[in-house]
Amino acid sequence: MIFEVWAPRATSIELSLPDSRRPLRRRDNGWWSVEAPEAGHGTDYRYFVDGEGPYPDPRSRRQPEGIFGPSRVYDHARFTWSDHEWKGRDLRGSIIYELHVGAFTAEGTFTAALDRLDHLVELGVDFVELMPVAPVPGGRNWGYDGVDLYAVNETYGGPDGLKELVDGCHRAGLGVILDVVYNHLGPSGNFLHPFGPYFAGYAGSFWGEAVNLDGPDSDEVRRYFIDNAVQWLRDYHIDGLRLDAVHALHDRRAVHLLAELAAEVDALACSVGRPLTLIAESDLNDPRMITPLEAGASA
Repeated sequence: MIFEVWAPRATSIELSLPDSRRPLRRRDNGWWSVEAPEAGHGTDYRYFVDGEGPYPDPRSRRQPEGIFGPSRVYDHARFTWSDHEWKGRDLRGSIIYELHVGAFTAEGTFTAALDRLDHLVELGVDFVELMPVAPVPGGRNWGYDGVDLYAVNETYGGPDGLKELVDGCHRAGLGVILDVVYNHLGPSGNFLHPFGPYFAGYAGSFWGEAVNLDGPDSDEVRRYFIDNAVQWLRDYHIDGLRLDAVHALHDRRAVHLLAELAAEVDALACSVGRPLTLIAESDLNDPRMITPLEAGASA
């Protein structure tokens, strides 16, 4: 398989596998890559940046040993879905149940939550909104200081566990919304700094350092978050995303990140043939947040 990582200001990148280390070759636009034929689904790996590390992959799909452990190759195609008849549902007028995986059951896992879906259906719930599931320091917390944003908290059940829960929700007629945090990352276990200018260099809010959405090299930073959103909707069959505190997204470019993201999600909805929804939490009282792009919204 081919390993790829974005590190525009690095002078050397090395891939660390269980039995070997090998250098990556620099490509265009700050990307590096190397082929490792012996690696595949389940292989653990890390990166060394300019001799420092090891660090997890910024786009790690799995962190089986937590935020300070190695990344693990995860092949989305290996999961077998059973929600082929799911056509999605309209969010408008729906009842949303906000669910913290760690607190919803005594076990605090995706698997345990499956056993209580009938209860939610009986309550009249239409959508389950999962609080953030990205890896965090320790076993459980609210989820708003997550890191390794492409991975799923192993304490809850990892990527397969999340897929099983979404699959079960769809079989029960429930849509699924995922709470995601793109305005900052948690301070502990955040290893994006060595790879590139993911952050703007100033405090964006009292939660943490602002994400670099409009500075030098921000194209790939924006891509990092947009690709992350697309992953949840495409690879995990999530029906919508609740975007945390979008007023803390500092973006002065002509096309705001939210507008760019909305356009990509609309295109994906057409591709998968079901409605996909973005919900923005904002304290700006700005009507552009709910104005369709075709009506002139810039954000």
